[in-house]
Amino acid sequence: MTDTALQRMDNIAIVVDDLAAAKAFFTELGLELEGEATLEGSLVDRLLRLDGVRTDIAMMRTPDGHGRVELTKYHSPASPDGAQTVHALGAHRIMFAVRDIDDVLDRLRAHGAEPVGEVVRYGDSYRLCYVRGPAGIFVALAEELG
Repeated sequence: MTDTALQRMDNIAIVVDDLAAAKAFFTELGLELEGEATLEGSLVDRLLRLDGVRTDIAMMRTPDGHGRVELTKYHSPASPDGAQTVHALGAHRIMFAVRDIDDVLDRLRAHGAEPVGEVVRYGDSYRLCYVRGPAGIFVALAEELG
């Protein structure tokens, strides 16, 4: 094993346009709200190299306590369409292991989620699908078979 300074991955951050909808979506998926905060001021401006940052965040935790998704809603500054900035809306894919993929899909549909394609079987190992949720977030679901 290589000696490295990397200790762990703490979280994945996703910029959303509707924080309440994103929290409801990830709660229905099975994540738990760990905490919420409003961030602003010169420290945040310097960190992001933006002026006038004001953002609300919600930290969502997986049931095992090891994974976290930070949902971020920027109130200011406005994000230019198509801009590759730290606060631009974007499509990201997060994969979650689930027990019953059909049940999860049914519950997420109530939150506006739509499957991207079909539920497919990957050999004898998994049933897989992609779901598009709030703010264009892509979530992959994997149900282990056997």
